[in-house]
Amino acid sequence: MARGKAKPKEQKPIEQILWDAANKLRGKIETAEYKHVVLSMIFLKYANDRFDEHRAQMKANGQEAFLEMMPFYIKDNVFYIPESARWSYIMENAKQADIAIKIDTALHEIEAKNPALEGALPDNYYSRLHMDPSGLSSLIDLINGIHLQVGGDKDVFGKVYEYCLRQFALKEGKGKGEFYTPRTVVALLCELIEL
Repeated sequence: MARGKAKPKEQKPIEQILWDAANKLRGKIETAEYKHVVLSMIFLKYANDRFDEHRAQMKANGQEAFLEMMPFYIKDNVFYIPESARWSYIMENAKQADIAIKIDTALHEIEAKNPALEGALPDNYYSRLHMDPSGLSSLIDLINGIHLQVGGDKDVFGKVYEYCLRQFALKEGKGKGEFYTPRTVVALLCELIEL
């Protein structure tokens, strides 16, 4: 009897994967902290995806001699990622007991190398949470499966960020969504102003 090929597993939408990531944190940290943990991890993955794509393009263009030179990234609006802040390094160390310190260090190093990020990234955030390393490792594994440069859409990160803010605002209850305005409301307000 011939065996048929297994159908490829259909991937969930990115937004759903990320919401699942936030749900993995339930009971491990305060609800108000979910968004900070997930969104800063998404930023780390996104910045690394952009860096890796730009690096591959440089190699394809015969620019191997410039791969570790920050100006060759900054000029194309790509954050330079130091070696110990690269996603591959985070993945290699995801199961280590000090993974929170490694993530904090990675975020600090990215901010230090990219002046445009000054004051924008959390400082020693993961270490202060005292999260169980296995929970953090599980979150890293989940986010690792996401490529944030889907189909050439340059605003995938923005869409994911907006989705997460909306979901967190809804889950946090009355008054917690005061800094989030749904896209449909913004569009309606713009149309009314134009009248």
